[in-house]
Amino acid sequence: QVEFLESGGGLVQAGDSLRISCKASRPFHNYVMAWFRQAQGKAREFVAYIDALERDTIYSDSVKGRFTISRDNGKDTLYLQMDNLKPEDTAVYFCAACTKSCFAFTKELSDYGYWGQGTQVSVST
Repeated sequence: QVEFLESGGGLVQAGDSLRISCKASRPFHNYVMAWFRQAQGKAREFVAYIDALERDTIYSDSVKGRFTISRDNGKDTLYLQMDNLKPEDTAVYFCAACTKSCFAFTKELSDYGYWGQGTQVSVST
């Protein structure tokens, strides 16, 4: 089992940048990872995906070109660099490790078995 702790969230203005992090409790280089987010009153949604060796990254259409997912396996940390933030990016952001059907890209919540507790990102106009 592995646990994750997100950090780096906060309140920013539209157009600003923010980088959030997700630290694993033990080496996580074998895990495919993803970021999800959940706005108040809405379902949790996929944001970005990265494979174990950082060869493949995939983004939702709503963040493509603005967000960058990366990982440092030596530091057991996952990152999400968010640029040109918009008010609609306001949400709690969660990192998650894939534990099922991980050999190909998946954005299904049920395929991710380990989750962090989330970090709040709020974007004002």
